[in-house]
Amino acid sequence: MGDMKTLINNFANHIHEGYEISKSMKYMLPNREIRNVVICGMGGSGIGGKLVSSWIQGDLIVPVTLVQDYELPNFVDTNTLLIASSYSGNTEETLIALKAGISKGAFITGICSGGELQLFCESNGFDVVLVPGGFPPRAAMAYSIVQLLNIFIQYEMIPATRMEELITSAGQIEDNKIEIMRKGEELASFLFGKVGVFYATPEYEGVVIRARQQFNENSKFLCWQHIIPEMNHNELVGWGGGDDRFAAVFLNTEDISPRNRKRYDISKEIISSKTKYVTEVYAKGNSQIERSIYLIHLIDWASYYLCELNKVDIMDIKVIDYLKSSLAKLN
Repeated sequence: MGDMKTLINNFANHIHEGYEISKSMKYMLPNREIRNVVICGMGGSGIGGKLVSSWIQGDLIVPVTLVQDYELPNFVDTNTLLIASSYSGNTEETLIALKAGISKGAFITGICSGGELQLFCESNGFDVVLVPGGFPPRAAMAYSIVQLLNIFIQYEMIPATRMEELITSAGQIEDNKIEIMRKGEELASFLFGKVGVFYATPEYEGVVIRARQQFNENSKFLCWQHIIPEMNHNELVGWGGGDDRFAAVFLNTEDISPRNRKRYDISKEIISSKTKYVTEVYAKGNSQIERSIYLIHLIDWASYYLCELNKVDIMDIKVIDYLKSSLAKLN
């Protein structure tokens, strides 16, 4: 498995390895019209669906819904493409939702490293793509995003150029590795001893959610995230109770719309009147995918360095293990 530092360092390699796996997959084409897509996944597996759906929304002519629960939406039927993503293959919410998909007649495919999901798909004649196992799910995200893109490409819902952008993004973070690590260390120092608050625009909501997740798990760091403009209609007022306990981080990308750019500036001005800890993290890249991967990798490094500053065990997830074992007693 390797230590987390090695896993973060190998992020670009994981994208390339995932791409090689995707090239060996030949999916059964749906024998019916696909009118909607549902992606089921939790945590480190679920965030891949959030990222990919945002990257391809300009290509799709059908809606994509993310399910992070036990139940499927009522609209799921024979014209639904249901994608189950569970790194371990044993995520109970995803498996229960998936089994409900059979009764609804959905067209099903799976992404996992093995486990019950693999057995379920194979025994029911559904496609399932296997990725390398043994990693913490949060460190295996690269594999799932490649497979998700490949599914949409093979079903001819998006152009193959989206995969090319992802491969380019892997090269970009390799070329900028030293800079990314340095910026990650700076961000960790900025956040140390404070409560982090992360902001992005809707196109990068998946990235900012991933940021919160990585700081939660890797750094044992409580924080939250929101998007602009929505936060301007509620949370901005909450900053009336803000002070120097809080550190605000704005993810800055060159594709922010003019209206949201102005909202960024005004929001920073207001928040800066409540805390002196306000900063921006700038993305690099020529596409949304490239900018997203750059920011994800930078934040992964920041979560690693903040873990070191907090003197905690980056691999420790005892509370999640306790929760799962307690739930198992109910079965």
